[in-house]
Amino acid sequence: MTVEWSIGPFGLDGEKGATLSGLRTVLMVVHHLTAATRLADVAPLVERDRRVQTVYTVAPASAVGAGTARHLAASGALVVPFAQAAQTRFDLAVAAGDGGLERLHAPVLVLQHGMGPGKLARRWDGTGPEAARPVAGMRREAIVAGGRVIPSVLGLAHRDHRRTLARVCPEALPVARIVGDLAFDRLLQGMPLRERYRAALGVDGRQLVVVSSTWGPEALLGRNRDLVRRLAAELPADGYRIVLAVHPVTWGFHGFRQLRAWFDDCLRLGVGLLPFEEGWRAALAAADLVVGDHGSVSAYAAGAGIPLLLGAFPASDVVPRSLSDLLGRRVPHLAPDRPLLQQVRDAIGAPVAKDLRGRLTSEPGRAAVLLRREMYRLMRVDEPAEPPVTDPPPLPDLVGAP
Repeated sequence: MTVEWSIGPFGLDGEKGATLSGLRTVLMVVHHLTAATRLADVAPLVERDRRVQTVYTVAPASAVGAGTARHLAASGALVVPFAQAAQTRFDLAVAAGDGGLERLHAPVLVLQHGMGPGKLARRWDGTGPEAARPVAGMRREAIVAGGRVIPSVLGLAHRDHRRTLARVCPEALPVARIVGDLAFDRLLQGMPLRERYRAALGVDGRQLVVVSSTWGPEALLGRNRDLVRRLAAELPADGYRIVLAVHPVTWGFHGFRQLRAWFDDCLRLGVGLLPFEEGWRAALAAADLVVGDHGSVSAYAAGAGIPLLLGAFPASDVVPRSLSDLLGRRVPHLAPDRPLLQQVRDAIGAPVAKDLRGRLTSEPGRAAVLLRREMYRLMRVDEPAEPPVTDPPPLPDLVGAP
């Protein structure tokens, strides 16, 4: 099959149509929609520089990459086919996923696309004997290829993550850098805007319950697909506002139209549905309670001091002694066979653990500074004189009924 190549300010003909010349080119390698949302935080650190051109490509290595190309095209990004990207030199490649990165001709910066190494990857189907499940986001086979470590920099949020890396792939320790967590820093920047976010979400003096589900059969929605409707039916509408945040992979894999249709009954009961690309952080900053699972949003909520109730928690899927494991042992669990209203009231009034923030990042508030420093070092160009900006989340929009 012939793939049409993109034309733009990169490659051998990159100067022919360029208005701004002499640009450094940065390739954002997007493996799936979750990675797209993480890279949306990172890209402004370089793309606002008039010396830099950002280019995007969709890596073909992910089994959950559905919807990614469509999202990037809709965002206005300059997108090149991966086959073309793999035959073009760039000054830097940035990824928040794994797979296919060994084919690139650029120094590669690899970041986590969630809270860090807290979950075990799903065991593949097949007829061979079972083996230990790899840590999601830190698979040895994605870090080393052909006798060489792939990343030039492997960005970690917390110094504790070095221990996991040392166990999985000790050869990569020399390229590991503690760069903090920009997604969490942006959430913290939004906390003072709580009342503005609540107004945008139509809270109107009520208590806001944010329901968050990661993806897969062990996620909150996978284990209890009717929980959102039950909450909408059992919590008095004059006292509670419910907003649902669904993992980007669920949106992409099942289809945007299908997801809206599945929750049409909930929307008609007054539930707000957040788009996958943004809104979850604003909702957390506005929340009185998060009902979540073992996904990153639950960890971010706990780290920000927001009351949390676990609606699903597959203990066998989390890395022992990780932050996810700690959440499962420290946070109350929802009992689906009991009435929900009192459980919600109890969770809102329960003490919040104060020490969880320190498990998310070793460099709170400094991710933009640390990340930008590494990116410009890899590009071999001086950083801009102005310090990087950590933007608070924008006001949230809600998805309408289909």
